[in-house]
Amino acid sequence: MYRSGKSLFWHCLLGEQEALSSRRVTIHVQLCPAPSRPPQCFRGFRRLASRLRMGREQIRDLGSLHMRVIVLGSGVIGVSTAYFLAKAGHEVTVVDRQPGPALETSYANAGEVSPGYSAPWAAPGLMAKAVKWMLMKHSPLVIRPKLDPAMWSWCLKLLANANERSYEINKGRMVRLAEYSRDCLRALRDETGIRYDERAKGTLQLFRTQKQVDAAATDMAVLDRFKVPYSLLDVEGCAAVEPALRLVKEKIVGGLLLPGDETGDCFRFTNALAAMATELGVEFRYNTGIRKLESDGRRVTGVVTDAGTLTADSYVVAMGSYSPTLVKPFGLDLPVYPVKGYSLTLPIVDPAGAPESTVMDETHKIAVTRLGDRIRVGGTAELTGFDLTLRPGRRGPLDHVVSDLFPTGGDLSKAEFWTGLRPNTPDGTPIVGPTPVRNLFLNTGHGTLGWTMAAGSGRVVADVVGGRQTEIDMDGLTVARYGRSAASASRPTVGGVARPAAR
Repeated sequence: MYRSGKSLFWHCLLGEQEALSSRRVTIHVQLCPAPSRPPQCFRGFRRLASRLRMGREQIRDLGSLHMRVIVLGSGVIGVSTAYFLAKAGHEVTVVDRQPGPALETSYANAGEVSPGYSAPWAAPGLMAKAVKWMLMKHSPLVIRPKLDPAMWSWCLKLLANANERSYEINKGRMVRLAEYSRDCLRALRDETGIRYDERAKGTLQLFRTQKQVDAAATDMAVLDRFKVPYSLLDVEGCAAVEPALRLVKEKIVGGLLLPGDETGDCFRFTNALAAMATELGVEFRYNTGIRKLESDGRRVTGVVTDAGTLTADSYVVAMGSYSPTLVKPFGLDLPVYPVKGYSLTLPIVDPAGAPESTVMDETHKIAVTRLGDRIRVGGTAELTGFDLTLRPGRRGPLDHVVSDLFPTGGDLSKAEFWTGLRPNTPDGTPIVGPTPVRNLFLNTGHGTLGWTMAAGSGRVVADVVGGRQTEIDMDGLTVARYGRSAASASRPTVGGVARPAAR
């Protein structure tokens, strides 16, 4: 099994992934003798390590030493992926059209890290609920019809998943990844000391009707299966967890507390993690538009950008709602569609009247979260394609919920109003991991749970790219779950072209 130092060195240098799985290279090193002077194979590795500017700790992981990886997208998903790839010893470049990290969907999301609340939108009774929502005064759902086949195809697939069996399967997949991601986030925080206005006080799913309390039984059954802790609370229990709710007790009937959930500012986290990734050697190419992926008919050979063509051994697409267009020429028909969301960020003026953590209003599908000295109010869903128009009328539901539940907590007159596009799949589960194209990987489709699932998704993709065994079961998380409908061709078309300026 031993390979000569010269041969192994050139396999490293040429970047052949198959020749450098971590297991094979580790065995080679273990079988090398320890003579008084370093043998030729180790001198070769030293020269290679010097070329890649790697330290001694990274040299221990020889399986990762040679890999050059390009990550497309610098949101929380892309930056998390880049960080874990760099930690594994890879040489990583991140490309994004924005001037910095987390300036699109990751900028002002609801602030929840909520594995316990991870659930697909496609639930039993969805059609009836959707009609009801659209007729509400403060509607959480707006559909602006377009002549867009992708929109209607996505809607039909969403409805096809709105049954009890699919809901339980999809929620189970989402909780599996979300729980793992929360654990990865905690480990990252313990290791690095990263700070982002984080709190670990759980999520309170707030019910305004008894019907909502009764419907929670389905979710609790899935939580039991995955051993996720929770408590079903009455009104007094809700007020004990969130004291500010004592002022509005007559408006609620109960709640579901998920004590393992957390909160934090996704934008601050992503920027801090990007800085740490830079220290590990990650190169960030901002202000760089991504045009297309090039291919030789078997694998990706480069990414064409505004600044020229970049090449690597492997490529990770983490471009949210813009991912499908980029990979379409490779026979990958990703069912990811943008669902527009809105948020408000307002300063706290009465700490006692503000939420302690996250309160999710089940009626309006809006979350109210404490982020340091600010309140973040996020939610609503608008199907309108890639339109990023900030519509003043969509602020109404956000204003209503925060003033209805926390009337004294924040100053609405100083609120920052924001919108972003959530990359949703019809079954709710993101698309993470390998594709039929041998060196192309995906990390997209997280919907409203990108912040919740970022650390875990980044870690598993780094493991898959590096040929390592993932720490969680990947069944149902990859594009393979969609079968031939998503992977209509196992080989990319030569010179496949995506729509210009996808990201």
